[in-house]
Amino acid sequence: MGTRTDAAVAQVVAARADLEEQVDRLEAAGRAAVDIPAKVRQNPAKAAGVAAGGAFLALGGPKRLFRRAKRAVTGQDEELPSELLPKEVEKTLRKLGRDGKAVRGTLEREFASYLEDRSKARKKEGVVAAATAIALSALRPIAIRGGRQMAERMLNPNGPSFQEQLERIRERRRTGTKPPTGSPDDAGL
Repeated sequence: MGTRTDAAVAQVVAARADLEEQVDRLEAAGRAAVDIPAKVRQNPAKAAGVAAGGAFLALGGPKRLFRRAKRAVTGQDEELPSELLPKEVEKTLRKLGRDGKAVRGTLEREFASYLEDRSKARKKEGVVAAATAIALSALRPIAIRGGRQMAERMLNPNGPSFQEQLERIRERRRTGTKPPTGSPDDAGL
């Protein structure tokens, strides 16, 4: 039995030494993998290529190349149509007349008038929004505090009635009587 034990101890010692060697190798491999300056010094061209490839990917190079290849195969995209207006707008424009300069002037005046009217409404909306924001920021803490107080009042038992119920329960336990049945007012729990 002594030789078996000695052999087992020797195996454990050898395994421990092997494990220590493997841990050392793993640590060295990790440190070597992370030592980027040494890699750049060893292989500067390869490091530059990796950096350029990363920049190419980061700047969207593949997408641009795909678009160029698609354009080379399918040709240029078609120009946008000259008439992009809906039919109702075109009908209304035709009612304004055939003189392009006059129609353009009318459109510009009408659009300027619309923007002016709309700016007044936007200013009013801005004032209302600012007043609402100020009111909400002022009233929010008050509402939160009031809500908390209301919740505390709802969840806290009423002092005198709580004490009364507590005394009923204690009396019932002392006398050993059954809880009364009936209305909630009698509830002795």
